Amino acid sequence: MTQPLRLAFMGTPDFSVPVLTALIDAGHDVAAVYCQPPRAAGRGQKERLSPVHAAAEDRGIEVRTPVNFKSEDDVAAFTALELDVAVVAAYGLILPAAILDAPKMGCLNVHASLLPRWRGAAPIQRAILAGDGETGVTIMQMDEGLDTGDMLLKESLPISSDTTAGSLHDALSEMGAGLIVEALAGLSAGEITPIPQPEDGVTYAQKIDKAESRIDWANSAAEIDRQIRAFAPWPGAWFEHEKTRIKILAATPISSSGKPGALLDDALTVACGEGAISISRLQRAGKGPMTAGEFLKGYDLPAGTVLA
Repeated sequence: MTQPLRLAFMGTPDFSVPVLTALIDAGHDVAAVYCQPPRAAGRGQKERLSPVHAAAEDRGIEVRTPVNFKSEDDVAAFTALELDVAVVAAYGLILPAAILDAPKMGCLNVHASLLPRWRGAAPIQRAILAGDGETGVTIMQMDEGLDTGDMLLKESLPISSDTTAGSLHDALSEMGAGLIVEALAGLSAGEITPIPQPEDGVTYAQKIDKAESRIDWANSAAEIDRQIRAFAPWPGAWFEHEKTRIKILAATPISSSGKPGALLDDALTVACGEGAISISRLQRAGKGPMTAGEFLKGYDLPAGTVLA
């Protein structure tokens, strides 16, 4: 590789961990890691470190968790690191100009879409919901806009009929880890020229609202299938039966017809507004995931039942 760079890494969730690991393994000097503060979680409401926080501590790297960068002290502490570059991957905080401009090479973002499509908070889920045939990772030079900066590198990945948000998340995380190492090497060697994003094709990936995860059986089987895959594993597409909330974890769209929401057989085939879905894996509130067969042994959903 080229000369190791002095950098800060800024990220919080599981998606970001492979990116941090790749930067360390590539030999870069990670001066500090920034992530969101620990949050109370679980029944005991004990503070839990974010995945990036835990990974950085395991590597003996200093972790900083500012609530935001409105404090002059936080900005000064970042500037004092005298960085070549900062790498950002799903950090979760807006960076002001003083932070963006502090490193010599600026701040680079690992974004999980093919920009300018799906700028914003939930590009993985939105790509599946929209029925996109592909997505990918863009390494972008950050500016003060929402994912509007110049692009350094892109790599694409197909979205298949069995792609879930969980599987796509993991694949794009690994892709981003490799791509950011390549981008840093190329940028520091003067072999990459940033390219402005085109004005055509801009879409915004709004944050997921849990209300979106409730299934409307009047929608087509294709739409419901995408909804199930986009919200697996979180927050989970769901329906209600006799006030019991049930998540669908996996299903297959099929050619059949009936009243939307009606069970067409005793094996969890549900009619939709167009077509039907055959449910293969699901989960009741308070229970673990089950196959359709396992579920039906303990829960009665006979043909003719109409689901809400």
